[in-house]
Amino acid sequence: MKEFLSRENTSLTVSVIIAALFAVAGIGLGLWMDSLMILFDGAYSLISLVLSMLALYVARLVRQPGNRHFPFGYAALEPLVIAVKGVTITLLCLVSLASALHALLTGGSQIDLDIAIAFTMIGLIACFSCTVYLRWSLARNESGLVAADFEQWRMDTVLSVAILLGFAAAYALERTAWADWAVYADPAMVALVAGYFIWVPLRMTSAAVRELVLAAPLAAMREEVLQATSDLGLSPEAVRMTKVGPYLVLELLVTPSEHTMPGSPALRALSASGPHRGPPGGADAGQFGRGW
Repeated sequence: MKEFLSRENTSLTVSVIIAALFAVAGIGLGLWMDSLMILFDGAYSLISLVLSMLALYVARLVRQPGNRHFPFGYAALEPLVIAVKGVTITLLCLVSLASALHALLTGGSQIDLDIAIAFTMIGLIACFSCTVYLRWSLARNESGLVAADFEQWRMDTVLSVAILLGFAAAYALERTAWADWAVYADPAMVALVAGYFIWVPLRMTSAAVRELVLAAPLAAMREEVLQATSDLGLSPEAVRMTKVGPYLVLELLVTPSEHTMPGSPALRALSASGPHRGPPGGADAGQFGRGW
């Protein structure tokens, strides 16, 4: 567990540092060059910075045990932060899309493409490096917060590729007979990228909201749990489950019998599978929580 927490905190800290550098550089350069695309990239990094710092704080809270005010711990904070992150990025995409459409309808924008291409190439290398590192971290210890950051940086990497290709196309266009159309390249890229990537935060938000409303976990996880409980003689109808943050919560409905007696084989097996909570619902209900 200590190794997991250390890797999670390190991954989120790396994400925060890189996002801070991009936020300052992107917003500053975007305003100076009057480039909607670079400004969009910087604003995205700023949002990533604020939300990654929040995720870093929540990652510590989630692992703390319950107390008098939060008897079941802080597990619900993880999907809540992911939902806020998804909604915020969605709003950024919508505002950027509206700004890009306005620029397209009012004559486009002229930018220094040499500086823009150089900045985008540096950004692409940094985004790709961060994405690879977070993917490596996820492969060793799954974390919802790190997974959300990984999705952000993966989105930013693809975004940087699209920006670089767009700026390169505009650079080439300036040296042709259609040079007047180059001013539309910057807002056109923002419109295309924002319109396409808006589905990423929407999916992120949907998954987080499912956890907040205590929906059933994914099918693969349900099948694994039902297989484990069936080995203990429990029917699928007697098992209800939900996933909240890093924890899987089970509610087992059993009839008063040797299964509910202290020291019974079934209870010993379930207790060995993870931290035990309950039974809050009386003799015919048991609840168990475990990290997943």
